[in-house]
Amino acid sequence: MRNRVGFLRGVFLFFATMTIMSVLPAFAQPLPGGSLDPTTIPKYAQALPIPGVMPLTATLDNNTIDYYEIAARQISQQVLPTGMPKTTVWGYGPAAGSATYPARTIEAQTDRPVRVKWINDLKNAKTGKFLPHLLPVDQTLHWANPPQDCIDGTPRTDCRGQSQAYYTGPVPISTHLHGAHVTPESDGYPEAWYLPNATNIPAGYATQGSNFGQISGVPVQPGAAVFQYRNDQRATTLWYHDHTIGITRSNVYTGLAGFYLLRGGSSDLPAGVLPSGKFEIPLVMQDKSFNSDGSLFYSGNRAFFEGLAVGDLRIPFIPDPVVYNDVTFPMSDVSPTWNPEFFGNTMVVNGKTWPYLEVQQKRYRFRILNANDTRVLILTLSNGQTIWQIGNEGGFMPAPVQQSQILIAGAERADVIIDFTNVPVGTKITLLNIGPDEPFGGGAPGVDFASADPGTTGQVMQFRVVKRVGGDGSTPPGSLMLPTIAPLGPETHVRQVTLNEFDSSVVIVKKVNGRIQLASSFNNPGASAFFFGPIFSMLGTLGNDGFSSAFGFPDLTTEEPALGSTEIWEMYNFTADAHPIHVHQVAFEVIDRQDLELGPDGLAAQPAVLVGAPRPPDPHEAGLKDTVLVYPGGVTRIKMHFDIPGLYVWHCHILSHEDNEMMRPLCVGGGCTQ
Repeated sequence: MRNRVGFLRGVFLFFATMTIMSVLPAFAQPLPGGSLDPTTIPKYAQALPIPGVMPLTATLDNNTIDYYEIAARQISQQVLPTGMPKTTVWGYGPAAGSATYPARTIEAQTDRPVRVKWINDLKNAKTGKFLPHLLPVDQTLHWANPPQDCIDGTPRTDCRGQSQAYYTGPVPISTHLHGAHVTPESDGYPEAWYLPNATNIPAGYATQGSNFGQISGVPVQPGAAVFQYRNDQRATTLWYHDHTIGITRSNVYTGLAGFYLLRGGSSDLPAGVLPSGKFEIPLVMQDKSFNSDGSLFYSGNRAFFEGLAVGDLRIPFIPDPVVYNDVTFPMSDVSPTWNPEFFGNTMVVNGKTWPYLEVQQKRYRFRILNANDTRVLILTLSNGQTIWQIGNEGGFMPAPVQQSQILIAGAERADVIIDFTNVPVGTKITLLNIGPDEPFGGGAPGVDFASADPGTTGQVMQFRVVKRVGGDGSTPPGSLMLPTIAPLGPETHVRQVTLNEFDSSVVIVKKVNGRIQLASSFNNPGASAFFFGPIFSMLGTLGNDGFSSAFGFPDLTTEEPALGSTEIWEMYNFTADAHPIHVHQVAFEVIDRQDLELGPDGLAAQPAVLVGAPRPPDPHEAGLKDTVLVYPGGVTRIKMHFDIPGLYVWHCHILSHEDNEMMRPLCVGGGCTQ
């Protein structure tokens, strides 16, 4: 059980403090999900699909720019094994072709720009009418809000909505190229969304977000945005995904994700050194749950997180008032649909549940992406074989690292080599996940936490070794000489930021029979009182007094690096969990980590006090990254250089956290309009 403690500054009304006599579980029971029992899904019954290459639409400006037109569409795909129902998902695909989940891979070259017209085609191909979301959308979060029905009564977009009902209107998208060194109008800002160009957009709906933008000189077309990527960065593994405010978790879960591989230049290796062609394979890993009809399951009520039956929930939701001891308070602080985390009970790789891959007795290069909502993966091979990691989010590391386990958090990438050369033909090797079926807080599997269910989420995919055909000219990973990495240089500023989590201020009671009721029933015999569970996480700043001030996404910008500055950010984690933090625009160095003094609740105490000596980053964090795990009870330090002016964001990449206030604006050079 994880204790969560938080305090709230200026967001919701705090009610009278009470002694917490008992607490709810901080996560639902292991592996909850839809009506399809994951143990009934055959494992290793379907071959791993390999994403194809996204077809080029044209070249522009005297063959100096590669141009794509890519649409987001709804499709039916065989995610579960053949013989089971197909699943309706969303995917990206060429405007003149079919979409897939995951999307086809964009192959790009360093220093050669790529221009993409991103098209929102989430509409019926025959009627032109919009398609509603596949999943429940909580309108009480700060989200895109095309109906402009804000909780404060002001008609605008990008706000907290009034309605507790699921949103059933046209779906907004805003595609972000994760890890790109890009100008702000092409970054896929969360409030830069747009609706499909449908024939039935309801009256009064906004069709674009409050920060919609695209590259200059290109006419704006309904249902689309045109972005351009400079590609002036190291060769690396990027990925593109939806980034719409308040529904990123939902849109990515449906399948809106794909690889973007940046190749060439002095930061790449010559052809033939690494496995390539059919021996270089991208792997998108996601956990999902399904219903018996094949549809995706994603919780539609907060009771799911608390491990309660819907009928047992007796609390008010935003914007309901709260009655406590016959006093009426203005508004609840609990959203009706949003769940603080999500863990699916099946593993899906490249759009298939538990697939297999035939591998020859050769070396293979795998580009691994953790595209989960919350789950941290710790990957290992069932035969005990080691894995060589050669790269991460910022491209190649300084040197190969041989590991028995690969830890990869949400949005992180691992560029690895597995050598099957000496593995006997006919051998079957399972890629295992020994990470937890709950939020990750660090530590060792089986010691500090229970590993994932070995019958379901503890398995990812299977390798089946077949006879080698032809030779293998690639270099053994232990002999690789990887490209050099230019250091970022000395810092010009040190900034202290914080990670915070808050429990609800709604007091409820748990009766002896287990049913949940409001605190107005506190005097019932045999009842014990406690605060409802977590309502959101927030980023913030650390004051000179050692205390954290937390802010939501719409609050005034506090991170404003000067243009051309190199900053060290010290990230203080006052929560119970590790959070993968992603900073847009930059690739950063992980400097070190240091412990904080803990309070009686086991969390970092305030005022913050550093203890012990700084520790170097983990071996797989060498080089440059764009996402880093910030562990609880400590400080993680990163260094980054800001060289493009404008408005960006930094946020937690637990998608459910990002969607509910754990994201902040980042203004480089000042003068941004938020």
